[in-house]
Amino acid sequence: MPASNSGTIDLSVVVPVYASAGTLPALVSRLRSFLDQLGRTYEMVFVDDASPDDSWRVLTDLQEANGGLITAVQLMRNFGQHNALMCGFRHCRGAYIVTLDDDLQNPPEEIGKLLQTIEARGLDVVYGRFQSKRHALARNVGSYLVNLFFRTVFRTPITVSCFRIMRREVLENILSYNLNFTYIDGLLAWNTQRIGEVDVEHAPREHGRSGYSPTKLVVLALNLFTNFSVLPLQVASGVGFLAATGGFAMGIYYLVQYWLSNIVVPGYASTIVAVFVLGGLQLLSLGLLGEYVGRLHLNVNRKPQYTVRQSRPAVGSDRDHHDNEPRAIAGQ
Repeated sequence: MPASNSGTIDLSVVVPVYASAGTLPALVSRLRSFLDQLGRTYEMVFVDDASPDDSWRVLTDLQEANGGLITAVQLMRNFGQHNALMCGFRHCRGAYIVTLDDDLQNPPEEIGKLLQTIEARGLDVVYGRFQSKRHALARNVGSYLVNLFFRTVFRTPITVSCFRIMRREVLENILSYNLNFTYIDGLLAWNTQRIGEVDVEHAPREHGRSGYSPTKLVVLALNLFTNFSVLPLQVASGVGFLAATGGFAMGIYYLVQYWLSNIVVPGYASTIVAVFVLGGLQLLSLGLLGEYVGRLHLNVNRKPQYTVRQSRPAVGSDRDHHDNEPRAIAGQ
């Protein structure tokens, strides 16, 4: 059922887009086919994260062909999936908000499982849990590490994924976050403990390759740790304490060896060990502190979360989406 021209609607589907011109027509077709069967008002919000292909042209064509169902936003440069999602959140109106990838590996037909679970169990957020991922090995390893870090930081057994549904109430609580280093799952976990998961299918990729390289997954993990936890600093402090204790024990050992006249070259072993161990620990600690200080520096200087090149609201909608967009991150 198409969305009404104003006010809140039942369901918003927010999709970050990057280099997916080949899958967008099929994605929109399958979304419409499934959502029309729900009998609820809905909309689709696509955010083109500065795709290098014809994704924006395809989106504008799809918007014209699908009446008032599609809102399309184009960012000025590539800001990353989570920042693009924050842009999409500020352009959607749904009482429930679904996010999924643009590559059809998250089957649109599985949205029903997310919706049924969040309503039946009274949860605020529900993640789709993939029983068998159809990603490349490097991507699976990166995703595993990100999830391991997430469970460690937030002390939860939940497996997070890009396929999620959330209530409008919890979404409103994260929209005020306007800093650049965005990790949406961390923001959600900060605001609610009523988080669940449900098993969903994961389809193989039919076109192109994943936009998430191992490097981007490492950056995502750093965003998680340095924005939502002081655990790395605590680990560095712990390692420093252990190193100091080890150094003290080593000093006693060599002192005993000196008394027993077992030191062949006086001062060599202790100097080399101290230089390598303590020098490495100092560099590690300085690197961790540098990550925190560097991110504080960029945020104080208001590095934008995203900047919009152009926005095309759903045809027939009288709502000005930009009224809901913080001026600090709108490129002004």
